Amino acid sequence: MPHILKKLDNSEIELTITVTPENYEKHLQKGAQKLSERTTIKGFRKGKIPLAILKKEVGEMSILQEALEDIIKETFYNAVIEEKLETIGMPKIDVEKLAPGNDIVYKALVGLMPKVKIGDLSKIKITKEVKKIDDTQIAETLDAIRGINATEVLKNGPAIGTNKLVIDMDMTLDNVPIEGGQAKDYQVYLSEDHYVPGFNKEVTGLKKDDEKEFTLNFPAEHYQKMLAGKTVKFKIKVKDVFERQLPELNDEMAKKLGQESVEKLKEALKKNLEDEAKHKADQKTEIEMLEKIVEASDFDPIPTVIIDSERQKMFYELKSNLEKHGVEISQYLSDIKKTEKELYEEFKTQAEKRAKASLVSRQIAIEQNLKVNEDELNTEIENMKEVYKNEAETLERLKDAGVRDSIATAIQNRKVISWLKEKLLEEKK
Repeated sequence: MPHILKKLDNSEIELTITVTPENYEKHLQKGAQKLSERTTIKGFRKGKIPLAILKKEVGEMSILQEALEDIIKETFYNAVIEEKLETIGMPKIDVEKLAPGNDIVYKALVGLMPKVKIGDLSKIKITKEVKKIDDTQIAETLDAIRGINATEVLKNGPAIGTNKLVIDMDMTLDNVPIEGGQAKDYQVYLSEDHYVPGFNKEVTGLKKDDEKEFTLNFPAEHYQKMLAGKTVKFKIKVKDVFERQLPELNDEMAKKLGQESVEKLKEALKKNLEDEAKHKADQKTEIEMLEKIVEASDFDPIPTVIIDSERQKMFYELKSNLEKHGVEISQYLSDIKKTEKELYEEFKTQAEKRAKASLVSRQIAIEQNLKVNEDELNTEIENMKEVYKNEAETLERLKDAGVRDSIATAIQNRKVISWLKEKLLEEKK
């Protein structure tokens, strides 16, 4: 497979790769099959459309574009192996020529593995602190479970205790209405912490038809940057107040939750809370370990393409997190008055830290001979096949050499973390 290698600054190289029709024909067949499975053509079942008919209906270019990702993955990987390159991160691809029946030509900008000198680990100690679970946390969890099954009854008096209010609300910042800050029939549960500290205190004691105006400070870490740490004015009107009657905590309720008795339910909750506390402590100490090692280590220049790849990951992580809260990324960008490009620039420092953490993990694996054998890799992949057994496309991707390498890296990273915990971790007495 013809390709040209060009060395660039900052530990980066550019590969110009040419793929002939003969070399990408097998991928066209797979691409056509994928398109066939989701294309509706009268007289043919999905997945059973002849290639000639499919080409006529969707066009050869559509089939080629469907196959392009797999073509690039295979040919880039082969070029890297042929050149004996140690690359890191995902390549930045620029397709220069793409036409059915002709050579495909693309450029791949990728970073080479920078050298890393690990700092003196004997000077690094991390204390793991697991939050103790007591009767208070168990009682709070039980109250939350009871709250989910509460019966709500309209009341005429003031909102107190565990009552619920239904309100209309308007928020303004510097006397300007906040986009998305107007809500009808907004529900406030006095038994639950509000995302704006002090909000529940302001509405406690209000009755149906009461109106009130007040100002509160948004949390400094609020996801909407334009509101984080700002003083916002609230104008509310109470539409209804409900008394929430919680079900009695007894053995009958415990049985509905799969436990024999209240005592067994408390034991199960305690174990779950302890497991969650341990998991959070593990996550915190793992991050702290890598951060301290990064600070103590020396690095060659980090390729720009690696930083950009991490920024892209951070962007999609943010997007996914926002969507879980029902917020579109476009709305978020509008709220903080920034473009995607500006947001990427803000990610640069954190992206470099993440890239350095990956390099540190790899270097420690090399120095400590922490390898992943074929049996371990195959076991991991078999477990993944079981999880994704109904997703044909995912199962097909698990055969890809690049995907197998990524899975092997994930296993290796787990081994590194385990080794570091033995070396650096101290349990809090």
